[in-house]
Amino acid sequence: METTWSSATLGGSLTPPSFHRHISPSGEKLRQLLKSKVSESLTKRPSFALLASSKSTTNLKNGVVTEDNIDSELDQESNKSLSLKDYFKQSEHLFRLDGGPPRWFSPLECASQLDNSPLLLSLPAIDGLGLILTLHFHRLGKIFNIWCLHIPIDDRTPFPELVKLVVGTIRSEHYHSPKRPIYLVAESFGGCLALSVASCCPDIDLILILANPATSFPKSQLQPLIPLLGSMPDISRAGVPYMLSFLADIPSKMVMGTLDKRLPVQQTIEEITDASAAFSSYLSVMSDVLSTESLLWKLKMVKSASAYANSRLHAVKCETLVLSSGRDQMLPSVEEGERLRKILPKCKVRTFNDSGHAFFLEHAHDLVSIIIGTSFYRRGAYHNYASDYIPPSPSEFRKIYESMSWLENVTSPVVLSTLESREIVRGLAGIPKEGPVLYVGNHMMLGLELAPLVTRFMVERDILLRGIAHPLMFTKLKKGNLPDVSSFDFIRVMGAVPVSATNFYRLFSINSHILLYPGGVREALHRKGEEYKLFWPEQSEFIRMAARFGAKIIPFGAVGEDDIFQLVLDYNDQAKIPFLKSFYEELSKEAVKLRSDSVGEVTNQEQHMPVLLPKLPGRFYYLFGKPIETAGRKQELKSREKSHELYLEVQSEVQRCLAYLKDKRKYDPYRNIVQRLVYQARHGSESEVPTFES
Repeated sequence: METTWSSATLGGSLTPPSFHRHISPSGEKLRQLLKSKVSESLTKRPSFALLASSKSTTNLKNGVVTEDNIDSELDQESNKSLSLKDYFKQSEHLFRLDGGPPRWFSPLECASQLDNSPLLLSLPAIDGLGLILTLHFHRLGKIFNIWCLHIPIDDRTPFPELVKLVVGTIRSEHYHSPKRPIYLVAESFGGCLALSVASCCPDIDLILILANPATSFPKSQLQPLIPLLGSMPDISRAGVPYMLSFLADIPSKMVMGTLDKRLPVQQTIEEITDASAAFSSYLSVMSDVLSTESLLWKLKMVKSASAYANSRLHAVKCETLVLSSGRDQMLPSVEEGERLRKILPKCKVRTFNDSGHAFFLEHAHDLVSIIIGTSFYRRGAYHNYASDYIPPSPSEFRKIYESMSWLENVTSPVVLSTLESREIVRGLAGIPKEGPVLYVGNHMMLGLELAPLVTRFMVERDILLRGIAHPLMFTKLKKGNLPDVSSFDFIRVMGAVPVSATNFYRLFSINSHILLYPGGVREALHRKGEEYKLFWPEQSEFIRMAARFGAKIIPFGAVGEDDIFQLVLDYNDQAKIPFLKSFYEELSKEAVKLRSDSVGEVTNQEQHMPVLLPKLPGRFYYLFGKPIETAGRKQELKSREKSHELYLEVQSEVQRCLAYLKDKRKYDPYRNIVQRLVYQARHGSESEVPTFES
C-alpha cells in the first residue's frame, strides 16, 4: 500500500499535491480538516503529521449486510481497512524518517464522520511509533477524532515529562470541548502512561482502554534483558527485535489474519508472502536504527513507568476497560487485569484466552465492537444506548452470525409475515422498512427464538432489531454465580438495550425497529405444560409510548421449542431440593428485579437453569401479524381504557399467531430434520426447504 505524509507544524506549510493524490472522493472535508489543524497549531495546540493511504475512505455505512451483498461488503471493508503489512511499511517509513521531540499525528483514515465525536488519544507501546491502532483506524475513525502520540527512537524525554505532555494536551482539548469525554487507548508501556495521566486529571472525564498494561513489568520476562543488554555485543543485540516480535506472537497472528479472510489459495499465499517480506524489511530496519543505548533506555523507561503508574493507581477514578491476553509471553496480563479490577473503582476486564501480547495487531479483534459490546462508547457525560450505538461491521456480523448458525441449520426456520391484504406470505415482505416499529411477541424457552429472528431480519431486510433486554445482561447487583456480564457482550453489539422507559423513548425517537417480550424472564423460564402460554402484565406497558411516536405495532408468535427438547426438571421440581432452592434464591438476588410493583405470575422471575432433554430436532416457525397503526391516535390512546383495549388486541393477535403456527405445522412434510436433510441432499445444501401451504 502506497503511503505519503503531509505535515502541519507550528507555523509550517502544506504540501497540497501529495495530499490530493491520496485522499478519497470526500477530500474537501479532509482539506478543511487539515487547514483547521494548521489554524489550531497557530494557537499553540499540538502539531500534526497526517498519514494518508490510497485506501483511505470517509464513507460511513450502517454496517448491516444482506444475503446478496455480504461478500461484496466484506471485500469493501477489507479493502478500506489497513493490515499488518501496512503496519510494517508505515513503521519502517517512520523509523527511516525519525527524529525530533515527541509529537502527535492524525491518520487520514481517521477523519471522523459523526457529530461531536470524542477525542481519542492513542498512546504508544514500547516502540514509541504510535501505530498500534493501524488495523482499527478505518472503523475508529468513523466515531472518534484520533490523535496518535509518536516518540522517536532516539528521544530521551523522561517519563514524567511525557506525562506532562499528554496532560497538557488533555487539558487544552477539555477546555475547547468540556462536555465530551476524552479516550486514552494504549497497549503495554502506553497503559502505564495512560494510568499516570489519569491520576493527574481527576476533574476531567477520561475513559481508558488498556491492552496488557505494563504495570505488571516487575513480573515480566523482559526484566533480565536490562542488565544483559549492557554487556551484549552489537552483533548479538541485532537479534533483539526479532526475539521481541516472536515473543509478541506477531508472525503467527499475521498468518492467521490472512487465513481468516478466506481468500482463494493463490491469493492467500501471495498475501502471506508479501506480508512476510514487509515484516522482514521492518525488522531489518528496526535492527539498523536501534542502538544498544536506545534499547536500554526504552526498557528502563518501561520499568520506571510501571513504578510511576503503580504508585498512583489510588488516584485513578475514571472508567477503565482492561483487555487481557491469555497467551501474553511478555507480561502476566490476565493476573494483572484482575489486580487492576480490584484496585480501580470503575474498572471492567475482558480476557481473550487465545491472544498474545500485541493485542491491537491481531485481526481477530474489532476494537469498535469491543467498545460497543462493553457499553464504553459515549459522546456526552452519560452513555446513551440509542444515539451512541454503532452497528456491527460486516465482518463482525459474520462472526456473530456464524457462531449462531448451528441453531438455524438445525431448526431451518420458517418465517411468515402478513401483507396489508391480510395475505400470509413466506418471508418478511409484510414488514415495513421505515420505523419506528414495535415487534411484540412470545419467548420460547431460554429465548432460543432470538438468534434466528434477529439475523433473518438483517440478512433479508437490512433491518437491525433493537432488543429490550433484562438488566442482568448489563449489570449485576453483586458478584456470584450468574453468568458474567461479559457473556452478553455480543447481545449489546447487536443493539440490545436494558429495559427502561427512557430507553424506550430514545429508541422510538430515532425511528428504531424495537423487539419487545412483555413476558420477560417468566416466559423464557416457564414451567412444564406452559409452552406458548403468555405471561404478560395486567396493565399496558408500551401502547401509549408507541402512540406518542405513531409507531406501528406488529404482533408475532414463535413455536418449535417442544420439537427440539423436552423439559425434564423445571423450577418447581428443583425447588423441592433444599440446597437447590437456596442456591436459586441467592442467584436471583444477583439480578435486578423488574415489575416489583406488579401482581400475578409475571413477577415470578426466579433465576434458574431448567434441565432439558434434547429431541430429534423439529423446526422453528414464526408468524408476524398485520401491522397495527397508532399514527394519529395519540390523543385517543392517552385514555387508559382505550390503550388497554389496544393492549388486549395485541395480546390476542400474538395468541392467534401461535394458534395458527401450532395448527399449520402439522401439515409441514419437512417438520422433522431427517426429511429436511433428504430434501437438501437432492436439491443442494443451500436450497430453501419448503413448508406447509399458508
